[in-house]
Amino acid sequence: MRIVVLIAFVLILGSLFSGLYFVMKDKGKSNRAVNALTFRIGFSILLFLFILLSYRMGWIHPSGIPLTSR
Repeated sequence: MRIVVLIAFVLILGSLFSGLYFVMKDKGKSNRAVNALTFRIGFSILLFLFILLSYRMGWIHPSGIPLTSR
């Protein structure tokens, strides 16, 4: 499960940086930046839905934040 989430984060960051590159290089003459950023948004939504589905199916479990007493 960690590998799937890690790969998804790498793809999201790669799309984000490719969008930045296309914004700087094309200067608004093409739609490559829009396509890259649209892919990033869609992939982020899919990752979120996958995490929710994984929780509902019991594949992942919340670990919680341990409370410490002072």
